[in-house]
Amino acid sequence: MSLPLSVIPIERSEDWWQIRHQQKLAEKQGLNNDVDLLFLGDSITHSWEDTGADTWQTHYAHLKPLNLGYSGDRTEHLLWRVQNGEIEGLSPKLVILLIGTNNAGHRVESAEDTAAGVSAILAEIRSRLPETKILLLATFPRSKSPNAPMRKRVNAANALTQQLADEKHIFWLDIGSEFLTDDGLVLDTVMPDYLHLAPAQYQVWAQAMANSISRLME
Repeated sequence: MSLPLSVIPIERSEDWWQIRHQQKLAEKQGLNNDVDLLFLGDSITHSWEDTGADTWQTHYAHLKPLNLGYSGDRTEHLLWRVQNGEIEGLSPKLVILLIGTNNAGHRVESAEDTAAGVSAILAEIRSRLPETKILLLATFPRSKSPNAPMRKRVNAANALTQQLADEKHIFWLDIGSEFLTDDGLVLDTVMPDYLHLAPAQYQVWAQAMANSISRLME
C-alpha cells in the first residue's frame, strides 16, 4: 500500500522512499519486533546495507539489528518515519542516531534549526521507547577543508546537539576525528565525495563505536 502523498514530508514522495518505508515496516514485522540494536539515519546509515555490509555482518548481525537509514533524509523526514510506524512495537536496548548532514547540505540550514530537528527526534524516541538508550552521534565531517562553509555548519550544529545528551538516556559520541588527517582534512580515500564513507571506513566507524555499544547494551 502506498502512502497518501499529502502526508509524506516534502521531497520524500519518491516511489523508492515510499517502497522502502513499507519494506521496513514488513521487515520489522518479520523480525517479530525482536530488535535490540536500531540504527536511525540518512544515506550514511542506509549504506550499512551495501558499502558497509561486510562490516555490518561482522559487528552487528548477532545483535538483533535493524537498519532504518534512508538516503537523503533530513531531520523532518526521520521524525515523520518515527511517528509513522517504523519504531512502533519495538523495544531495542540501544538506538544509534546519526542525522543532520542533509540539513546542512540540501537546505543550508542554520545550526539552530538542525539542532531543533534532532531535539524533536530525540523527544519522540524517548516518548515511544522510554526504556531504550540512545547513542547520539555527532554528524560526520564533510567537505575537504576544515574551513569549508559546509564543515563549519556541521560543526556548529554538533556543538548544539551535544547539549541534548544527558548521559543517562541520551549519550553523545563524536568520532569525526577518525575520518580526518591531523590537519583536519577529509581525504578522498576516506570519503570519495567528501561526504559518504568509503567501504573500509565502515570498519573504522564500527570500531570507534564498539566500546559504547558494548557498554550501553549491557
